[in-house]
Amino acid sequence: MPAETVIYNTPLAGEHAVLGAKMVAFGGWNMPLQYAGILAEWEDNRKKCSVFDCSHMGEFIICGDAVACGLDRIVTQTIADMPPLTCRYGAMLNARGGVIDDCIVYRLASEAWMMVVNAANIAKDAAHVQAHLSGAPFQDASLETAKIDVQGPLSRDVLKPLVPGIERLSYYGFGVLDVAGVRCIVSRTGYTGELGYEIYCPWGRAVEIWRRILKDPGVKPTGLGVRDVLRIEMCYSLYGHELEENISPLEAGLDKFIDWNKDFIGKEAVLRQKEAGPYRTVGYFVSGSRKSPRAGHALYNDQGKVLGTVTSGTFSVGLNAGVGIGFFEKGENVLEKKIFFGDDKAKTESVMTRRPFYKNGSLKK
Repeated sequence: MPAETVIYNTPLAGEHAVLGAKMVAFGGWNMPLQYAGILAEWEDNRKKCSVFDCSHMGEFIICGDAVACGLDRIVTQTIADMPPLTCRYGAMLNARGGVIDDCIVYRLASEAWMMVVNAANIAKDAAHVQAHLSGAPFQDASLETAKIDVQGPLSRDVLKPLVPGIERLSYYGFGVLDVAGVRCIVSRTGYTGELGYEIYCPWGRAVEIWRRILKDPGVKPTGLGVRDVLRIEMCYSLYGHELEENISPLEAGLDKFIDWNKDFIGKEAVLRQKEAGPYRTVGYFVSGSRKSPRAGHALYNDQGKVLGTVTSGTFSVGLNAGVGIGFFEKGENVLEKKIFFGDDKAKTESVMTRRPFYKNGSLKK
């Protein structure tokens, strides 16, 4: 990860120091990269239960009718028809159809919403949302709200003693529940491909919740390093890699998160791209060895022609091979064909495949 100027510490910074975490600057925050190591933390998440500090994420509270206040138009998905206590993934676009950020919108009540955004984009997103709201009350609660993610096939069992009613939460549903006696928003969501929950709690109560969760000997703290491995194995997009303001949701493979039956910012530009076609597309590939692709590597066919660029890559513990995500230039249909990643000096053979790479997760169990 590139060096960044650290601006903020999460409320759990002292806990990470005690646990011996290796820290790194990420999105303007001082964050844990790893504790026991990537391999051990992968095992914890895929087979047991792990806990992440995700307090760097941004949270906005908006009040008003979704259509009347303009919130529904800000997101590519329809949110006006969401039942209360459900959440929905979508994207915010600029007028050119580029992705400003991806987000999850929570319907707290009939006319109350929480939008969760990426840490590095909090200021930009807040300005964008406020610019397009029709005078609706808006609060940036990012520095008042901590976020603790509990993920893994055993996460429900771990949280049951601490969170009465958690077993009633369905996928992409949430509740306002007591977590170790602290009132929190708890959603059945995550970024790992496993059964998991995201806990939004008051900033000043995060330490006690974190400690209570880690009292269970089966739960291990986990950092951003393995979080990136887990999300790549699931082929989830990351802003700054597969998502940018010069990348459309069509190019990023987010078609299913677009509601074409409603108006949204950037719709005309995305429709023009869809109708004109072809356009560059995101693709997924598995290395023929343990060698891993890296962002910025070129993608080639067997004749040495450059097809595109790698946006994310890692060694997949689950596949015991390197895996990667990349953009392929328009018209390059390479699904299930042999390709190569690397540079002029060294190229590694790979095979295109369909997402996700890791297919054994407990996500919806």
